[in-house]
Amino acid sequence: MIRTIVKDPIFLVQKSAPATATDLPVAQDLRDTLEAHRDGCVGMAANMIGVRKRIIIFDDGGGATVMFNPEIVKRSGPYEAEEGCLSLPGTRKAKRYRSIKLRYQSEALETRLKTYTGYTAQIIQHELDHCDGVLI
Repeated sequence: MIRTIVKDPIFLVQKSAPATATDLPVAQDLRDTLEAHRDGCVGMAANMIGVRKRIIIFDDGGGATVMFNPEIVKRSGPYEAEEGCLSLPGTRKAKRYRSIKLRYQSEALETRLKTYTGYTAQIIQHELDHCDGVLI
């Protein structure tokens, strides 16, 4: 189901709770909502659709990847980026890392480790900021 994008900063600054098996349907809502905003969006966090759970989705260059409870376990190559967001007007500067290693759960709730670099790493960091209540 395509959900409305939350633009309320008071809601968006609240940290997201860990996701569980009962939150699996949120993945499909994120897919549908990301697809509906493909022209100007490459990633989303669940709080952007009104669900305060640690779930993100991002375009990984050919398809959408959903992660439950992602966390960065290693980072390298800091740089400054300028980013926009569907939830907030304008652009803002943000500190990002060129390479990040993540621990997360797949949609089957299997724990995985994977390293991401470049623009995909930047997208993931933006969505993780959402999960942590950081406004971008």
